[in-house]
Amino acid sequence: MNLALWIATGLLAAVALGGGISKAFIPKENLAAHEGGRWTQDSGDGFVKALGVLELLAAVGLIMPALVDVAPVMVPVTAVCWVVLMVGAMITHGRLGQCKLVMLNSVYLVLAAFIAWGRFVLEPFTG
Repeated sequence: MNLALWIATGLLAAVALGGGISKAFIPKENLAAHEGGRWTQDSGDGFVKALGVLELLAAVGLIMPALVDVAPVMVPVTAVCWVVLMVGAMITHGRLGQCKLVMLNSVYLVLAAFIAWGRFVLEPFTG
């Protein structure tokens, strides 16, 4: 189970890193030109950049606490925060009629919930 949790965590961290880089460093106008970035048209530049920074922090928070053994409880806490973020993403994409993105976000939500449950209950780093 520990290996499955690490694999899930690595996948979700890669997703968070990719999303964070795109939102934090790619201009909002370029994001809006793509189907998945249509939500940025009605969002402020600062809001989009802030989401990017949060996603970058999530990538770090999913991996680093366990690797350096400093506050490893932050791994499942970060996963819970990702669940909340994905609920917001699903609502946003749902309002825009982007069903494929809602389904993709639901996959990320389930992955994050698995990590949170696994690290809080099944295979915690401490205890």
